[in-house]
Amino acid sequence: MKVDTTPLPGLLLVTPRVFGDSRGFFLETFHQEKYGAHGITGPFVQDNWSRSTKDTLRGLHFQHPKAQGKLVCVTRGAVFDVAVDIRVGSPHFGRWYGVELSESNRQQLWIPPGFAHGFCALTDEADFLYKCTALYAPDCEQSILWNDPMMAIEWPTSSPLLSKKDAEAPLLSKVARLPPFSP
Repeated sequence: MKVDTTPLPGLLLVTPRVFGDSRGFFLETFHQEKYGAHGITGPFVQDNWSRSTKDTLRGLHFQHPKAQGKLVCVTRGAVFDVAVDIRVGSPHFGRWYGVELSESNRQQLWIPPGFAHGFCALTDEADFLYKCTALYAPDCEQSILWNDPMMAIEWPTSSPLLSKKDAEAPLLSKVARLPPFSP
């Protein structure tokens, strides 16, 4: 596997080694020792799967307290995946990184605790899978408005399909008042 750093410390792009032939392919989506050697550690305690239609935008989500690390990938279709550094005191606070994850590139993004996360479906249907380092805690769930001008994320659509919660999410400036995230 190949692991690339991003402009945001701790956020990693993983390209698994794929073994394929005329019958199909095989790849490891997680291997504790190999991923751990790059700082992607668990324990992973919950796996999630979502399916979205084209132009659906989910996010930007995070939990505080009880922050989650997430190892994300796409098994069908493609998404534009975004992580935003919301670690209070970070010199990169409010900066974002985006990458296309797809069934064809088979890449994964490691999003450590202290980042908000979201994605926009680029294809008619996109299946999105992710492993979490903390259980979903509804009382800790928070969001940031997807089009907050402070972040100026370059989303692939200007009129996404949004949930009511995501459409009414607060601005990033509210996050700046949160206590620091636990590592």
